This record gives sequence, structure tokens and C-alpha cells, in this order.
Amino acid sequence: MALQWVTVPALRVVTDLGVSNARRFATTAFLCRRAPPLGPMPNEDIDVENLESLTKYRSYTRYLRKAEEAKNKPVWWKTYRYHEEKADPEHGVKLVDIGLPCCQIRGVRERKNKIQENKKNAELEKACRLRTLKIQQDQVQKAWEKTSAPYHIKRLAEHYGVFKDLFPMAYFLPQVTLHIRYSQDKSSQVYCGKQLTPTETASAPQISFDAEEGSLWTLLLTCPDEHLQDTEAEYVHWLVGNVPGGAVHAGEELCHYLPPFPAKGTGFHRYIFVLFKQECLIDFKEDIRPSPCHSLVDRTFKTVDFYRKHQDQMTPAGLALFQCQWDESVTNTFHNTLICPLSLQT
Repeated sequence: MALQWVTVPALRVVTDLGVSNARRFATTAFLCRRAPPLGPMPNEDIDVENLESLTKYRSYTRYLRKAEEAKNKPVWWKTYRYHEEKADPEHGVKLVDIGLPCCQIRGVRERKNKIQENKKNAELEKACRLRTLKIQQDQVQKAWEKTSAPYHIKRLAEHYGVFKDLFPMAYFLPQVTLHIRYSQDKSSQVYCGKQLTPTETASAPQISFDAEEGSLWTLLLTCPDEHLQDTEAEYVHWLVGNVPGGAVHAGEELCHYLPPFPAKGTGFHRYIFVLFKQECLIDFKEDIRPSPCHSLVDRTFKTVDFYRKHQDQMTPAGLALFQCQWDESVTNTFHNTLICPLSLQT
């Protein structure tokens, strides 16, 4: 049982000095008890005076696995996460995988053997040390897309809250990699979470992806952060259905492309591309918007409702997103392009 000294100033009137109304401060000490912890404290087993003896993480994957174990390990103290979980009635509910069947990565053993061979290669080691080793970035990109890309994109989508806002209580593994570029310049290429300006994204992008011959697809571009009246709704910026193969330009344009228009002072907005693989030709008669569609009422959209309507004929297969914030071109879009609801005009 630990003891703690606490000093408290006490005001005492001194009468034995013969001075009327004379006062002075005195200090009185109290002994109080501090209760012991109900369990082990964090990192109490670490010898801070001998940090060199700690086991080193040899890779980021190993560190990440240990960090996840520590995060999920139950503790005796109450945390803010515990408070959030208790207040969330949906916590602990298992998410539903609505994506394509997951295929195992091919050639894993061959890749590991190749890595071991490269580690034993003295010439490669010397070139790395002298910084003369040249790597073909295109080959690295292709290898990444065939192996780790779906899992990395899924992790980024979880980080940006894509599944939570577009597909509540569901998720999918983006097995089809989208190549999206707004111009020939590489700086305008869309990656997961890259920041672009409304000026750079003023016109429809060039999109390509690997698709089997005779397959049909649906491409969606939506923003869950942009709606001016309903925080649960979205604005659809582009919707193309019945895309044959990878030819987006040959598909049925259900809603023509509209550039981003994030309101001033609202920070970065997420603009999300979702690619659906169709099982057959779909009749999108109820989803067609008037052309041109400049009304924000007509562009009000919910991805989850659209997917539920056609879930028997399509499956989400690809994902990409970029971020955008206000610039001068948004003012021109509001004044000369968009038709706002009457409630916003007054």
C-alpha cells in the first residue's frame, strides 16, 4: 500500500503573539492512501535502463501483427475504445463479404525462392550498395497488381471509411485494378487517396482495366461527403452501365460526368470509383438521369440502394478514390452549371 504526502495550506489566526488580526499561513500535512492498480500496467515488464535487450522487429509485417495482437488484447482499464464500442449497437457484428470469390495468389513459392536467390547474389548486393541497381518499375507494378494490390487497396479503403459509408456492414476485395488518368501527365493519375484539384478533374478521365472478352461491367463515381442537405446521401458524378470488356466509352452512360464541386471551407472530399462486374445485360431504365443532368436533386444517390436493386446481377470488383478540395473552378460550376434546390437558393 503506497503512501503519498499531500501538503495543504491552512490559514490559522495567531493569538499568542499579542498582535490583533495577525494572520499567517501554515502548512499541514495529511497522509492519504492510493489504491493499487487492478492489474498490470502497460509496459511495466520493460527494463527502461536496458532497451538494447528488447527484441527487434525484423519486418514491418511482424510489427503490424504484434501491434494488432496488442490492440485486441483485453485490458482491465476502461479505454475510449471501450466507451465507443459500448455506445455502438453494431459493434462486433460480422461484416459480409459481397465481392468476388477470393483467389489464392499464384507463384508465392516461386517468388520466395527468387528472393532467396537474389539475397545470395553478390553482384546484386554490390549494385544495391553502390546504388547502381536499376529496377523496371513497370514490371514491379504488374507484379504488385497480381499479388498484393487487392489487399493494399482494401486496407486503404477501410482507412478512408469507404465501406462504412458506401456499403454499411459489408466489404469486398478489389480484385480488378483500375487505371485512371485525367490527362497524359502522370501527376493526374488516380491512386488510392491521392489529392487532385477540381480543375485537374474537370473532364471525364481515361479508364482501363483487365477484362475478359464478352464480359459486362458497371462503373460508378460518387462522393459521400458532398451532399448539401442530407449527410447520409451522395451525389453521383458518373455512372456507366453495360460496359463491354474494358471499353468504358462504349458503355451505356446513365449519368454523364460532372466534375467535383466541394464547397469552400469543407476540407477534402472523397471521390470514389466503384467497378461492378455484371452477370448479364441489365436494364437500367430506372437509373437513367436526364441528359444533361445539372440538377442536384436528380444526382442525389445512395450506392447501397443502387447495389441492393441490382445485387443479383452485379458484384463489386474494383475500387479507386481520390481527394479534392475547393478551388476557383468550383465557383464557376455552382454559378453556371449546377441547378440547386430552391431551399438552397433562398
